[in-house]
Amino acid sequence: MHVTRWIEAGLWLLALGATIFALIHAIRQRPDAFTAVDKQTKQLWLAILGVSLFLLVIPLLAGGLGGLGLLTFIAIIATGIYLADVRPKVDEVQRGPRW
Repeated sequence: MHVTRWIEAGLWLLALGATIFALIHAIRQRPDAFTAVDKQTKQLWLAILGVSLFLLVIPLLAGGLGGLGLLTFIAIIATGIYLADVRPKVDEVQRGPRW
């Protein structure tokens, strides 16, 4: 049981770090880059990632060190979509394709 708790805490910290990274990345991008690649608006992605960060922090507010509940998985999925689908296309439209 003790090892499982450490693994959950490690995965939670990884998810928290990824969500913070994604939120900072979204903040630093131009608003028109999101609509140029048909990936919703910058404001919507900031809201999604902000809510994801809040969902990850809820266990801390409840007095625990993060867990892997349903809300955590929702936050991980939203962050994963941003990092895997939106971020590469937004970066590409601002820098141009890599050849």
